Amino acid sequence: MEFLAETSGWLGALAVLAGYLLFSIGRIPNGRTYQSANLIGALALLVNGAWHGAWPSVATNIAWCAIAITALIRLQRMRHADPLPLEAADLGGDELVPPPGPVPLEQVER
Repeated sequence: MEFLAETSGWLGALAVLAGYLLFSIGRIPNGRTYQSANLIGALALLVNGAWHGAWPSVATNIAWCAIAITALIRLQRMRHADPLPLEAADLGGDELVPPPGPVPLEQVER
């Protein structure tokens, strides 16, 4: 059992660090891959921490799991939501309603 706990700890650390590295250098966005790496890594580190009785680490990894699960749920909901318009809405008057959210630089008139 000790071998499984130790292996879990090392694999969890690898998952969290790999996800963070890939996100930090721009290889992956803050999406399902990144949040899944956080969740899997935190679960594995939680197992290791519980085996060793490292309760502050266990509590931290429970919170880490909750954050990752919340992010994954939000990403799933956004995936199924109606897409936001990319162009301003013409209401027939002199005013335009801008699209919600940030506008990509490619769409900005210069």
